[in-house]
Amino acid sequence: MAAEHGFDGVEIFPADADEVAASVVRPLLEAHHLSLAAVGTGAGWVKHGLSLCHANGDVRLRARAFIASIVDAAGVLGAPAIIGSMQGRTSGDVSRESALSMLADALGELGARAARHGQSLLYEPLNRYETDLFNRQAEAATFLQANGLDAINILCDLFHMNIEEETIAGALVACGPRLGHVHWADSNRRAMGFGHTDAGHVVAALRAIQYEGWLSAEVFPLPTASEAAARTIASLRRHLTA
Repeated sequence: MAAEHGFDGVEIFPADADEVAASVVRPLLEAHHLSLAAVGTGAGWVKHGLSLCHANGDVRLRARAFIASIVDAAGVLGAPAIIGSMQGRTSGDVSRESALSMLADALGELGARAARHGQSLLYEPLNRYETDLFNRQAEAATFLQANGLDAINILCDLFHMNIEEETIAGALVACGPRLGHVHWADSNRRAMGFGHTDAGHVVAALRAIQYEGWLSAEVFPLPTASEAAARTIASLRRHLTA
């Protein structure tokens, strides 16, 4: 379906690393003339309740191992891995200071692993309802810089940014060279054009910082998957060829 709609690549959200093994994915990509944009790790949280800032040390180690396996699988295919929901959050047993220390340590280790594959690791600030670590892009960029996490780039998700940022365009420009990936989603997490995001301003900001990475549609398959895909391609063609 991605190839039929005219996409250049796909982003995969696998249940585990086995689902994105090169022996499985590479023949499909080649058969449909697609690239692999990125691989998500969120199933580690959704399916297994794993996070990098969990109060339980064993859970944290399992979270790192889960992410590491996907970093390796993605790296073999020439793609970065994404850390979003698996970053975790503070809790009654984990202070913000401790959580950020855990996060920095994990990102350092996992970023170095990604670098061995010639890839960066993508860190995604989420909205306040999903994490209380970093909700805004500039704060995340400052944290990465302060901790010397040079192998980590920021994934800017327009849906989350609609909730948290003063202006999406301004936040993208502030990220500058740290911007490694964009989730092209409207304000309601539907395909661009079904909400109120000003896509023209977003593209202007991306051009201003000479962004050359992916615009990946992490959106609800509404009203159907095919219609969401068609609306996404239409929005990209409209704004990128203007």
